[in-house]
Amino acid sequence: MKQRWPLLVCCGLLLLSLGCNIWLLRENRQLLAAWQPAAEVPLQVHVSGAVAKPGVYTLEKGCRIADALQAAGGALPNAVLGGLNLAKPLFDGEQIQVAQTLQPQEGSAASTTLNFLQPAAATQLINLNTATAAELETLPGIGPVKAQAIIDYRQQNGAFSRIEDLTKVSGIGSKTFEKLKHLITI
Repeated sequence: MKQRWPLLVCCGLLLLSLGCNIWLLRENRQLLAAWQPAAEVPLQVHVSGAVAKPGVYTLEKGCRIADALQAAGGALPNAVLGGLNLAKPLFDGEQIQVAQTLQPQEGSAASTTLNFLQPAAATQLINLNTATAAELETLPGIGPVKAQAIIDYRQQNGAFSRIEDLTKVSGIGSKTFEKLKHLITI
């Protein structure tokens, strides 16, 4: 009987361990069945300018600028959408500024003057976070190489948070920035 005592204790501990493992496995299966991945955090974007309802909108991750404009009630008739890449994916905290042209009343003295200046009035600021290489090349002192450097910087470091960050791009110093600062936005 003394020789069987250690054997009985080992068998008892083995059965107890097996029972605990079965119980824990059942608990874990219930936990796994109830577990769902955390919902994706929605994006907050600020839409301003020539839209029906400017403001801050909550959109799902993966939305694009076109979705933000739709959430803001669409662009107004005098909106200039040429500077916006409507297919660009949004990121949290982004601001979308929709430029607009001036449309004075017909027959007024201002209308003749503004019609003469219409191409200049339609000129809009270039958004560093959304501009294509072709749009960046319209800026003074920015050619294909610097335009690509700006896009590369944006892809590697994320969106510009202020226009002064442009000086962090290789090849763009303070002199170039001084020429550009009145022509760019974020």
